[in-house]
Amino acid sequence: MIEIYTDGASRGNPGAGGYGVILISKEHKLRKELSAGYRLTTNNRMELLAVIVGLEALKIVPSKVIVYSDSQYVINAVEKNWLGTWEKINFKNKKNADLWKRFLNVYKQHEVQFQWVRGHAGNPYNERCDELATSAADSTKLLVDEGYESEKIN
Repeated sequence: MIEIYTDGASRGNPGAGGYGVILISKEHKLRKELSAGYRLTTNNRMELLAVIVGLEALKIVPSKVIVYSDSQYVINAVEKNWLGTWEKINFKNKKNADLWKRFLNVYKQHEVQFQWVRGHAGNPYNERCDELATSAADSTKLLVDEGYESEKIN
């Protein structure tokens, strides 16, 4: 079982943002941290992107995975099957359609469970993901969230 802890952050909403991910394989005694920052994005996009990046980083397909997130947006979309409904209408008029499509592509390759964790409540992995996400958002080397910026233009 692979554990993936995730968090997203934004400085303003929209504003500069970032994500943080920790992948843990107790079986292989491995731990890996991932993060990146974007010049203009939203908190929900960064929460979702963190999960996507974590799943995309898995080298064994399929893998059994538990994703720990403090994002009700991401967890409810999957567990309450909002995502299934959105997929049926091809994400028409849905925010973050580009990321949800990317998520579905990688999500369907694995056996994924979600576990909500309360943010800023002392979970060391969630706290570290928050540090990674906020540091990435505060970086001077910010990427362009093309999906968000092109959505705003159109």
